[in-house]
This record gives sequence, structure tokens and C-alpha cells, in this order.
Amino acid sequence: MKAAFISDIHGNAVALEAVLKDIKAKQVDKIYVLGDLCYRGPEPKRSLELIQALKTDVIKGNADEWVVRGVKKGEVADQALEMMNKERKWTVSQLNEDDLDYLAGLPTDLRFNASDLAINVFHATPDSLFEAVLPSEADEVIKTKLMSSTDSDIYVYAHIHKPYIRYINGKVIINIGSVGLPFDGVKKSSYAIVDIEGNRVSTSIERVQFDSEEVVKQYEQLNYPNQQMVNVIRNASI
Repeated sequence: MKAAFISDIHGNAVALEAVLKDIKAKQVDKIYVLGDLCYRGPEPKRSLELIQALKTDVIKGNADEWVVRGVKKGEVADQALEMMNKERKWTVSQLNEDDLDYLAGLPTDLRFNASDLAINVFHATPDSLFEAVLPSEADEVIKTKLMSSTDSDIYVYAHIHKPYIRYINGKVIINIGSVGLPFDGVKKSSYAIVDIEGNRVSTSIERVQFDSEEVVKQYEQLNYPNQQMVNVIRNASI
């Protein structure tokens, strides 16, 4: 089985199309989507439609939850709360009730077997859509926050927009980064591939170029509420 894991599209359909083209060229068997589909990007509706057209397993991210019910105090810095709810309101204006129902109904995790390997997939942690577990965390923190809920062989998550692959006690932990808003200074989309064939397992982080200036133009032409997102796209950093 050769699987691609994508996430954190954040309404950036230009980047999503580039990633899907790259995945097609790599001839994967299935794509799994780990949430954050629409919010904070210029094309929420088209991004959602591209994901739905895959007819595959999709789980919920924190940004999907925000689109459905708004950003609450304590979930982001106080000084960002008003602007983030303005962005949420703009995003909702681009969607319809069926879209919101779809986001509301997404599951929060996924568990499946590939060959003899158990794979656990979630957005941020198994218990939270919001908690950030960074690449710099100690092994014990990773084990407690990401690996304690299941006895799996491979753990795949997203949320932090900073991809990495790590090995702890014979287990694999993969953060797949972000399709639409990379935060690691690399101005390319990120996703992961897990390739399992018999006793052989390979994992990789893939980076894909997208037309960032086209996305910048979209933010500007649409008069998106938060024009600071232009800098995030151009710098691949918050």
C-alpha cells in the first residue's frame, strides 16, 4: 500500500491542485486528509470541493471546527481573536449550509491496518484538535501526547505546519506539514507518503512548489479581511 497524507489546505486551492498533481504522478493507492480544509485562504469553496471529489477518508481539524462554530476566547491569543473571527465570517460567507454540515460531521481520528502495521491518524493529538506538539519536544512528551491512546506502529498528524519524521521505540511519528500554509520557512507545500510493501516500510516528506504570487493576488483582489496572510504566504512563516 502506498498512501499519501495531506492536511492544512486552509483554502489555498492553488497549492492543493499542485499537491494533487504531484500525488497523481507518484501513483499512490489512497489519499488521507487530516483536516483544516477551508479557513484562512482565498478559495475555501473550491478547496472543499477538491477534497470532496477525492471521495476518501477526511478527518476534522481545529480550523474546520472554527468555521462551524467560531473562534472562542482562550483558543488563540486575545489580540488575534477579533481578526480571526472576521476571517471565519468571511470564510462562512463563501460556503453553504451543506458545506458547514459536512465540516461539522467529520470524524476526529482514523485507525486502520496496512499489512501487519497499525496506523493512527489525527489532526493535532488524539484528545485535542488544538494542542500543538512541536518537533522539538522530548521523546517522553511525544509518547505521552501522541502515542498513549493506541498501540500503533505509525502515528500521523498535522496542525503545526512543520513537517518531520521521528522514530521512538520502534514506532514512527510523522507530522505531514501543510499544503496551503507552510510555517517552516520553505515556500513549498508539504505532505507525506507511507509506502508499505510486505516487510518493507518507507516514509517520506514531499515538498511541492506552488504559485505563491497567484495566491497573494487572490488575497488582494478579494479584499480578504486579514492582509497579513500575504506575508505568511510569501515568507512561509507566521
